[in-house]
Amino acid sequence: MSQEEMLEFIRLKKVLCPKCGKSNFTDIRQFNLMFATQRGVTQDVSNTVYLRPENAQGEYVNYNNVLRTMRTKLPFSIGQIGKAFRNEITPGNFTFRTIEFEQMEYQTFCKKGKDDALYEYFKNYGMGFFQFIGLDKEHLRFHDHEKLAHYAKAACDIEYLFPFGWGEVNGTHNRTDFDLQRHQEFSKRSMEYFDSSLNEKYLPYIIESTYGLDRIFLAVLFEALTVEEMEGGDTRQLLKINPFLAPIKANILPLMKKKHSEKAIEIYKELKKYFMVSYDDAGNIGKRYRRGDAIGIPFAITIDNNTLESGSVTMRERDTMKQITIDAKDLRNYLAGRVNMQNKSKK
Repeated sequence: MSQEEMLEFIRLKKVLCPKCGKSNFTDIRQFNLMFATQRGVTQDVSNTVYLRPENAQGEYVNYNNVLRTMRTKLPFSIGQIGKAFRNEITPGNFTFRTIEFEQMEYQTFCKKGKDDALYEYFKNYGMGFFQFIGLDKEHLRFHDHEKLAHYAKAACDIEYLFPFGWGEVNGTHNRTDFDLQRHQEFSKRSMEYFDSSLNEKYLPYIIESTYGLDRIFLAVLFEALTVEEMEGGDTRQLLKINPFLAPIKANILPLMKKKHSEKAIEIYKELKKYFMVSYDDAGNIGKRYRRGDAIGIPFAITIDNNTLESGSVTMRERDTMKQITIDAKDLRNYLAGRVNMQNKSKK
C-alpha cells in the first residue's frame, strides 16, 4: 500500500488505537532515521550527506585493500570500533538508546560452507565475553531472530536483563555474500577472492558480530551496583567491578592529613607510574572508604604511623572490607598480581 492507501484504509475501517481506543490518528508521516547535513565550501553550492548509521559498510568497501596489504587468506576478520549515528524516535533508558553511540565489531570473511561454524563460534564468543567482564549468566540470553533481513541467512542477539527489561547488547549475523555482491555490482570492481588452494574465485560470505559499547558499559554498571546492609542498620553502596576492569585500581589515603600526607603523596606518585590510582585526604577515613567503594575502586591503601615507622601500609579490599598489612615496597607487585588474578579467574 502507498501511504495514501494506508491512511484511507485506517479511516474507512475506523482502526482503533490499542491503548486509548480512539481513531483520531494524524496523517502518515515518514520518519527520517538518518542524520542529514550539508557538505560544501559555500552555502549556495552544497550536497546533502549523511552521518553513518553503522560502521560495517566501510569495512566491506575496504575489504580488498585489507586483503592485499595484509597478504592474508580466508578466513580473516576486520575489527573496528567507532561512532554511529541514528535519528532515534524514542531515545531514553539512560544511555541504552541514544542518537550517537559507539560500536565495536568483527566482520569475518569466509568461504561459503564455512560460515555456519563461524556463526556459532561468534555467538558463543560473545556470551563468553560478557561473562568474562562480570555479567551474570542468569542475566544473559540468546535471542534468535524469527524474521530475517533480506540479506541474512541467520541472526541472533545476546540480550542483557536491564532493570527496564531485556535489551540487546550484541548481534551476530550471517550476511552471506550480499554486501560484497552489491558493492561489486555498483562499483564495477571485482570483490572476488582468489583461493590458490582450490584455484578458483568466489565472493566471501560475511559473519558480523557487533557490540554496543555504551550499552555494555551500562550493563556493567547495573550488574556491579550493590547496596549492602551493615550492622546497626546502616547501608553501604558499592560498585563491584572486577579489578582488571575498574578504571582506578587503588585509592591512596593518609590517615591524618597533617602527619601522613607527605608519605602518602610519595606512594601515590610512585604507583601512578604503573596504575591509575587516586589520592584522597578529605574527611574521615570511613567516609573516604565509602566514596571509593561507591565508584568501584577495588583497593584502598591507608598510610599511618606504621608507614612512617616501619614502611608498612594497610590494604583494604572493597568487596569484603578485609584489611591486610603489607610493606609499601611490595605494593606494585601485589596490585599487579591481584589484578591479573582476578582477570584469570574470569577466563
